[in-house]
Amino acid sequence: FWLKFHRRAMFAAAPSLRGTKAAALAPRGGLALHSGDAMNLGTAAACAMLAAFRARPRLARAEQIKARPISSSASSHFDYLVIGGGSGGMASARRAATYGKKVAVVERGVDRDGAGKRQGGGLGGTCVNMGCVPKKVMFTAASMVESHSVAEGYCVYGSPPQVDWPALKAKRDAYIERLNAIYARNLDNSGITHVVGSASFLDARTVKVGEDIFTADHILIATGGVPTKPQIPGVEHAITSDDFFDLRAQPKRAVVVGAGYIAVELAGIFNALGTSTSLVCRGAGVLRHGFDPMIQEVVNTELVRSGVQVVSNATVTRIDKSGETLRCSVDDGQTIESDCVLMAIGRKPQSTNLNLDAAGVLTTAQGFVQVDAFENTSAPGVYALGDVTTTGWELTPVAIAAGRRLADRLFGGQPSARVEYDCIPTVVFSHPPIGTVGMTEPAAVSKYGTDAVKVYKSKFVPMHYALCSDDHKIPMAMKLVCVGPEEKVVGIHVIGVGADEMLQGFAVAVKMGATKADFDSTVAIHPTAAEELVTLAPWGAKDGKPWLPASLL
Repeated sequence: FWLKFHRRAMFAAAPSLRGTKAAALAPRGGLALHSGDAMNLGTAAACAMLAAFRARPRLARAEQIKARPISSSASSHFDYLVIGGGSGGMASARRAATYGKKVAVVERGVDRDGAGKRQGGGLGGTCVNMGCVPKKVMFTAASMVESHSVAEGYCVYGSPPQVDWPALKAKRDAYIERLNAIYARNLDNSGITHVVGSASFLDARTVKVGEDIFTADHILIATGGVPTKPQIPGVEHAITSDDFFDLRAQPKRAVVVGAGYIAVELAGIFNALGTSTSLVCRGAGVLRHGFDPMIQEVVNTELVRSGVQVVSNATVTRIDKSGETLRCSVDDGQTIESDCVLMAIGRKPQSTNLNLDAAGVLTTAQGFVQVDAFENTSAPGVYALGDVTTTGWELTPVAIAAGRRLADRLFGGQPSARVEYDCIPTVVFSHPPIGTVGMTEPAAVSKYGTDAVKVYKSKFVPMHYALCSDDHKIPMAMKLVCVGPEEKVVGIHVIGVGADEMLQGFAVAVKMGATKADFDSTVAIHPTAAEELVTLAPWGAKDGKPWLPASLL
């Protein structure tokens, strides 16, 4: 009991103690010990453990992570071999290990090309290293800066906040490094072999990593995707979303090229942190595909209101560099000068070097691995999930869920296990944030017809900004998309402060088939912005008459 207690207590005390003389982690989930805690245990065994630990050679955290991978033998066979150590691959591997299977994960790790550009995500993949997690850290920092204008509305005064970019980067990178270490320990604790290197198929049951050969009964491709760049003169001067997290100093001026959620998020972060930001997009605005028109209207308006210079219906045709200044030539004739140009025009699958033909795995012309609803590829015994596939959902939680369900199907005795690729919630960390689940209004009309679709919506200024001046009041908008005589809710769309945190619970309701009457019968939490979704007019009524939920009929 005490060993477990002190292990948990020391882990909870991180990060202030981790990596110091006071605490460290023993391999394979060993006990984390503090000298004072060891004495409190009052046992010779604890003291002996502490003495042995202190006598052990110390390694820096990065070296500990590097030392963890288990070298492969010249030929090894596994029940399950996962190519790619991102969130989806790791989730599937660890799930399979819970069923007692012999599992290996092949992850090439992180290296740099000749220009110093990062190659490979490392354990945790894009999400942990160059995506969701560090992006949320930067979004939170940006939100802290934005809160200053709100604070003044509430008579809380102080100097305008300034970001120390190098210090923020150092703390963010240290946080990510701790997550990498956790991923390494999770592999170790699950008894999973970690093979470092790049894998390529020899056949549908065999892969080669370096000079080593591995065979497996089942092989999963979970290699993710990478950002793309346009083929224009001077594109070598531009960075991508991966490189954003390598920026050592905050650029004074930045140009972001793209119209998707990555472009919107990074442009918003730059702008909120004080960088003069331009956003160049080919169409009339951002988030033109897959988002409800209400969301599109508000986010495009707020981008401009917040100070982002949106250059729409335009394409960057070349980038020239003069000293430290970059000049973007746009096809409308203008030139935009900046210190940083970030391309966020899309991503492509990481499948080129896998030698998929040798395994009989079919791909699209763009390189996406073709899969069915159960993550099966065209080659029996070979599976694929996540951003590398044709599923179309490039979201970390989707890959995690798909990986776990695949392992359940292959090794857990559940032949029908799979992810249902509908009613998947997602959030955009824009300014303000967006939360959405289910069908947009146009999609519902297209599927069910105009007469079958009923929409309830509201636009208002949340109480969060009640005391702020008008120029600091950011609107909120919500919409329920309902279908059929029972008005089943098939879509929810929210933009505004807190949208990112409020959507998860409502997504459960949509997944369970809730109706507008179910929403109305749920008592509101007041005063909150979220209560708007359960009080949308007309509340508890339909066609001028009371409308009760099924539970009261």
